[in-house]
Amino acid sequence: MLLKDSSSSVKVLHLSTSDYSGGAARGAYWMHKALQQANVNSMMLVAEKSTADPSVIGSPGITGAQKIVNGIRQTVEYWPLKRYKQKQPGFFSSAIFPSKLVKQVRDIDPDIINLHWVSMGLLRPEYLRQFGKPIVWTLRDMWGFTGGCHYAGACRRYEQQCGCCPLLGSAQESDLSRQTWQRKYRAWEQLPMTLVPISHWLADCARQSSLFKSKQIEVIPNAVDPEQYYPINKKVARDLLKLPQDKKLILFGAISPTADKRKGFTYLAAALRQLSQCDRWQTQAEAVIFGTDRPARPLNLGLNTAFLGRLHDDTMLALAYSAADVMVVPSIQEAFGKTSIEAMACGTPVVSFDSTGLKDSVVHRQNGYRAQCFCSDDLAAGIMWVLEDDARWATLSRCARSTVTAQFTFKRQAQRYQAVYLRLLNQAAAHSAD
Repeated sequence: MLLKDSSSSVKVLHLSTSDYSGGAARGAYWMHKALQQANVNSMMLVAEKSTADPSVIGSPGITGAQKIVNGIRQTVEYWPLKRYKQKQPGFFSSAIFPSKLVKQVRDIDPDIINLHWVSMGLLRPEYLRQFGKPIVWTLRDMWGFTGGCHYAGACRRYEQQCGCCPLLGSAQESDLSRQTWQRKYRAWEQLPMTLVPISHWLADCARQSSLFKSKQIEVIPNAVDPEQYYPINKKVARDLLKLPQDKKLILFGAISPTADKRKGFTYLAAALRQLSQCDRWQTQAEAVIFGTDRPARPLNLGLNTAFLGRLHDDTMLALAYSAADVMVVPSIQEAFGKTSIEAMACGTPVVSFDSTGLKDSVVHRQNGYRAQCFCSDDLAAGIMWVLEDDARWATLSRCARSTVTAQFTFKRQAQRYQAVYLRLLNQAAAHSAD
């Protein structure tokens, strides 16, 4: 007999460092809400709570006491990195903070535990075996199968045992990355878990990794609400954002475009400078950047540039996407690239490199343009190709929107997760019956 015959009887607990701070956290929260709308008994447990949602368990980060706790947690996590004086820019999580997570999970007693982005001291690898529940892990970056980095870049040592970590600037085999890898291996060896990477590229990396190569893997992509992200009249959007009506607007989003090399800002800057050499685009095009304020030192982009600052509200983001003529996502590595489907839902074609997770949403010359990898010249060519023909742009715009409504909705995402949860619980029931 099946233990569960409908997802409405399944109690799911999502573990995430935050419920709304950062793209991965928002992706987890929106998925949690989509499951609730599908009548799943879904809850979140977080270290840093930003929303007032009662279904999210965690102390609000605005209190003085919680700020102190968060500061201690982050300090403890960063401490092992201090001895690596040659560490390169990039996020590395050592997962050593001793939290009360296991007791909290046991008190809630869910049927399924769904992990998301669980770094910065929320989850130690050793905790997973102590949960005693079926585990689904939504992979939103590479940390789960590396020795600590969240994006490995050109390094593929996660296919062995890490060590000599280029991000740490280490030449030692038994460095922090090897030690973290060994902790994960000991904790997760033969531990059943279902991995749900958000892109096929991330799934391929997981399959090639030494930690996850034997795990069950199923790709379920990120999603967006097409009723929140939809094409807004371009004139209205530009008026509200105080952007020019007579320009072709090239949009780019990043929290720190000049500091995070993975986001590919240098390639975008070179492509825009190339566009500026053409008289047509020098006068007709303008760059728009959201996610950061205007820097003290002007960026050398060749084109006039508007800065929208950080946009935390869905409505403001939809306005920015709708105001633009093209969205450029020039990331070197991207687990999925949620801004791509947000822009596409608003009818804005996307230009990206033919690389990593963006290949799951950007279809070359159908809803955007996939440039030759890390070639600024082809990135510039892609931007021009999208902008230069109004009739073609209208076709790209319609296709961009239809791609999202057909493939990347929360309803579709929730249905696929429900199927995963029920399958795992039925397998557990059958195993218990044996």
